[in-house]
Amino acid sequence: MNYLTHAAEHLDRPYFVAGLATPDWLSVVDRRVRVRSGAAAELADDPDPRVRDLVAGIIRHHEDDRWFHQTRCFVEMNLQFAVELRDHLPGDDGFRPSFLGHILIELLLDADLIAEDRGRADRYYATLERVDGAVVQAAVNRIAARRTEFLEPFIPRFIDERFLYDYLDNDRLLFRLNQVMRRVGLPRLPASLTVWLQTARHRVSEARQRLLSSAAEPS
Repeated sequence: MNYLTHAAEHLDRPYFVAGLATPDWLSVVDRRVRVRSGAAAELADDPDPRVRDLVAGIIRHHEDDRWFHQTRCFVEMNLQFAVELRDHLPGDDGFRPSFLGHILIELLLDADLIAEDRGRADRYYATLERVDGAVVQAAVNRIAARRTEFLEPFIPRFIDERFLYDYLDNDRLLFRLNQVMRRVGLPRLPASLTVWLQTARHRVSEARQRLLSSAAEPS
């Protein structure tokens, strides 16, 4: 799951929403820092309710990802996308098509939620504006084995950039995907991929309810 799909049902809980985002934020700003559920659970009784909600969100993030990535619909669509992407990226028989298929499903789910109701993304960012980044970073540094100083300044930039809206447009989506490719050290994706992105967008939209059902049949 991506940011909005994790958070859409919890937009009245700022620090819970921040916790849901924290593992993905760290993958952007400091990939060496990990917030694992077991370590986060040690702060479940913290006297600060903001910390309690934050760690509950971190734990929920990992729980959501665990069932989501095991549903039959996700596994089958990820495989199908990877096969098609190999056809659209000649000579690329490595990791990129599978990785790209995986993240595309997640980004296009966010896009579908926004296309249905743009107010979801508006409310998501408004919720995060109520979060103190210093509280988030301090809690992460109590949970993780390695410290980070990059999370607190990153959070307001994440809010200001509002890149979730870019997922609605295939050209802007490709731009964001190429940012991910650069971050993980994979080759850029060609502009010609935007035609295929539109077909992927429709299929994810049609499968949204099956993808987001935690009762879906496991693979």
